[in-house]
Amino acid sequence: MAKKLSEMTLEELWQLFPIVLTKPNSAWENWYREEKEWLLEKLPKNAVFSINHIGSTAVKGICAKPIVDILLEVKDDFVLFSLEENIKSAGYILMSKTKDRLSFNKGYTENGFAERVFHLHVRKKGDNAEIYFRDFLNAHPDKAKEYEKLKLSLLKKYEHDRDGYTSQKSEMVNEFTILAKREFSGRY
Repeated sequence: MAKKLSEMTLEELWQLFPIVLTKPNSAWENWYREEKEWLLEKLPKNAVFSINHIGSTAVKGICAKPIVDILLEVKDDFVLFSLEENIKSAGYILMSKTKDRLSFNKGYTENGFAERVFHLHVRKKGDNAEIYFRDFLNAHPDKAKEYEKLKLSLLKKYEHDRDGYTSQKSEMVNEFTILAKREFSGRY
């Protein structure tokens, strides 16, 4: 009998859910839209400031992990943590919780990835650097390809080490996000 996800070590989870990069898939945008509608049905109407498709699946023309990242920004006057049960009722599993952020996933099973996989990042309004990063890459295809090249170069070494993979990308992500905030100042 397979172990439950909650019983697995981090190393076992990384083996079961390796980093995989795939060619762009037009279905990702549809999956995002459908999931956004599903979430809006489950969430209190007075909670949501915005919901955005973020991450590489939201960037035109580059390889990505086939995981649709969604950023849910909560209105200033709403208690972020009061959404936990609503989000769980939408089929998500709480992965991490800090004083001002919640992270959930959906589509991870004891047998590996489901067909559709989502990461949901829940934050207060304005905690949205990923939107700037996404828009910067979409506005600058040359920078998007540079980012893709970096990701592909890291794949073999970090296939079973998500933290290492993310860490190795952070310098470029931070650099591009700073440029994006200058270019798109005040947009969000």
